[in-house]
Amino acid sequence: MSIAAGARRRRLLPNLLALGIAGIWLFPIFWMINVSLQPSGAIHLSGITALPFDFTPDAYLGVLQDSSFWNSLQMSLRVSLLAVGVALFSATLAAVALSRFRFRGRAAMVVTVLIVQMIPAEALFISQFRMLSGWGLVNTVLGLSLLYVGTVMPFIVWMLKGFVDSIPADLEESAMVEGCSRTGAFFRVTFPLLGPGLVATGVFGFLVSWNEFTLALVILSSGGSVTLPVWLQSFQEGQTGTDWAGVMAGSALIA
Repeated sequence: MSIAAGARRRRLLPNLLALGIAGIWLFPIFWMINVSLQPSGAIHLSGITALPFDFTPDAYLGVLQDSSFWNSLQMSLRVSLLAVGVALFSATLAAVALSRFRFRGRAAMVVTVLIVQMIPAEALFISQFRMLSGWGLVNTVLGLSLLYVGTVMPFIVWMLKGFVDSIPADLEESAMVEGCSRTGAFFRVTFPLLGPGLVATGVFGFLVSWNEFTLALVILSSGGSVTLPVWLQSFQEGQTGTDWAGVMAGSALIA
């Protein structure tokens, strides 16, 4: 009994530390929902209270009744799903090539994938905008999705390469001995085992595309349909202030 009590005491401090870290991580979510449930006028007059005792769903109802929210939701879904689909397909081929084949320039390509991730996105805005403008893809789903593919591709390629490396090549060779072609061996053996990697990288790519703001603001500049992060700007009312309850309600629904 004393040994068990001693073990519990030794675990107490790590457990308390873990709970503290979890509380810090959850606090922004709590604060977002807390502000979204308070009357907008009360926020400016009396400040934000720790608990919304006079909570109201008006901010959420205002967002859900706004047609521009649903238009932006459709735009975000179209852009994100298209970007993730193209990125996963291309990155899978690249990861298999880097993992399974030995060719000239392979090491340089791996290093290039890492270097591309280090380039600040802001440094590419002018060239990207001119490129899309020349192709007639400014203010289009395809144009923005193309930029998102370039944004998430390096990381997805690098992650998928690790997943492919962890799958023994002997499995494919055994399938080829049994009569499968190289392509057939990949789709019958390796591709099903890549499921966890595809899900993990797909979630990453979707979140990056879903939450991205600056590229969407630059490329979708015509005043038509925009993505959800850009749509949140509509709660900024210039000199009259910001509707923080609406901002937080919109943010909660987006999240």
